[in-house]
Amino acid sequence: MTRDFDLLVIGGGHAGVEAGLAAARMGARVGLIVMEEASLGRMSCNPAIGGVGKGQLVRELDALGGEMGLCADEAGIQFRILNASKGPAVRSPRAQCDRELYNRSMVRRVLAQPGLSVLEAEAQEILAAENTGGQGRIPSKAGRPGSAWVRGVRLADGRVLACPAVVLTTGTFLGGICHSGAKATPGGRVGEGAASHLSQNLRALGLRLGRHKTGTPPRLAQSSIDFSGLQEQPGDPVPRPFSFRSPPLHLEQVSCWLTATTPETHRIIAQNTHLSAIFGGNISGPGPRYCPSIEDKVLRFRDRDRHQIFLEPEGRTSGRIYPNGISTSLPPEVQERFLRTIPGLEECEILQPGYAVEYDHLVTDQLRADLSVHGVQGLYAAGQINGTSGYEEAAAQGWIAGVNAILKLRGEEPLILPRSSSYIGVLIDDLCRVNPAEPYRMFTSRAEHRMALRHGSADLRLTHYARELGLLGDEDARRVEQKRKHIQKALHLLRTRRKEGKELAAYLRRPGVRLEDLFSLCPELKALGLDREEGEEVYSEILYETYLQRQRKQVERFESLAEFRFPEDWDYTHFQGLKTEAREILNRRKPRTLAEARNLPGVTPADLSILLVALERR
Repeated sequence: MTRDFDLLVIGGGHAGVEAGLAAARMGARVGLIVMEEASLGRMSCNPAIGGVGKGQLVRELDALGGEMGLCADEAGIQFRILNASKGPAVRSPRAQCDRELYNRSMVRRVLAQPGLSVLEAEAQEILAAENTGGQGRIPSKAGRPGSAWVRGVRLADGRVLACPAVVLTTGTFLGGICHSGAKATPGGRVGEGAASHLSQNLRALGLRLGRHKTGTPPRLAQSSIDFSGLQEQPGDPVPRPFSFRSPPLHLEQVSCWLTATTPETHRIIAQNTHLSAIFGGNISGPGPRYCPSIEDKVLRFRDRDRHQIFLEPEGRTSGRIYPNGISTSLPPEVQERFLRTIPGLEECEILQPGYAVEYDHLVTDQLRADLSVHGVQGLYAAGQINGTSGYEEAAAQGWIAGVNAILKLRGEEPLILPRSSSYIGVLIDDLCRVNPAEPYRMFTSRAEHRMALRHGSADLRLTHYARELGLLGDEDARRVEQKRKHIQKALHLLRTRRKEGKELAAYLRRPGVRLEDLFSLCPELKALGLDREEGEEVYSEILYETYLQRQRKQVERFESLAEFRFPEDWDYTHFQGLKTEAREILNRRKPRTLAEARNLPGVTPADLSILLVALERR
């Protein structure tokens, strides 16, 4: 079979475009299969990029050469640093975006990329061959793990495209069904069809699928909302760009607004939950725990008489408001009734009712650390098909999957980011080790090394990978090295200059002391001309210095003992501090080494720390 492409990417959401762009920039011939070219990078749900934990993912993706941060800066209408009053380790950038402008920005970037072809079609079947070298697809009875390798993709119109690798980024479209009340319509997004044939094909290849769900709130006409009595939520006085490659931002920001549900809202919802697709038994898959529907909130938190709602503009001139916090699958007429009990929404007009989407995903114990799918050589997966939720998680996975697919074709080692160096590494490691019981969402609390994984240090930690892969140029490499030198010089001055016998670094750790306050004591520090981000990184390194040293030693300890063998007679039942799930899996699987234990589902970083101490004592 003649090769048409080096790689085919199925799906044009955030995971798909990042996978396609990364692979094409590595010199591959890439085909991006989408239902509609205009839908590339479309925001299916909320019109925002970033958030707690998610903002770190976007900055890391940007440091690796991805496009999401650049698009957010181009389309942003409001920029904020969340958790600004807390420590640097948990601060996260977030940008409210103009939905249409973001979409157009991503389409333009994809169409301008050499080596990347957009194919408007439906992928119906992944063609595979047995390892014996035969051609054609594997029938359902022959779908044994490890028995197949990718040969190409058959489209719904009958065309066959040959390729040795495929990245699946199907989002909510894989076996997708949209639910609104008792009404169920095949589709992965309102007005767009589902990829049902592909689900059957994956099962025929011997892969196991599960079901997840997600929801979206109704969209409201901005002109029908009374904002006069609501709390305004403006952007930061000085907006911070997402991308390290963006120039300073100069824009008039658009405010969001806060309102909340009322006891009357809850009464109407409680009386009608039997009409909800979620509670009526029409949906079997679990939804995201940290972004529940308004029906879930009312029934699970009966002691609360209000739930906060963020009214977010979908653009400067769109005239549409996204009421973040009230996703629902109640019938449209019930939605209208409960919405009009909310302050400011008494006369609201619904432009699009809220709905829920149920869809197929891969059971993630079939994923490898390079995002390849065990059982079908040359098949990779990224995004919601891997059990995640959110644009940011999807985009980060897409970039990694696209890169690793091409590295595999070259016969090179895959790019696997460790947990200690990135949130992306945490995300993928979590997916591979533990099958998510619900759609996975990134939080800063999931990263045990978060003090070192600050959003401002992403380029210092990761840009060298992009440089080695040819995804970023010399100018970006010089910019990062210049930043690194400035920070190192400032840290050296703070640790060597003294006042009254104390290092200046000790003064910087005092509450309320800023870096600028030390300029009079050390003119050389002021002369460095640190920009805002460099200054924040200097402050963070000094503030967390003791903790960072401890974490680095722990990482070194783990690496030095990772291949040491566990005693065969260890009974993990009596290990103090181990979680019950970890005890069970360790006793059942009896890993030989710490490295093997790390890859077992249910064994957390905290459990590994306990095993590490036990090994050292042994």
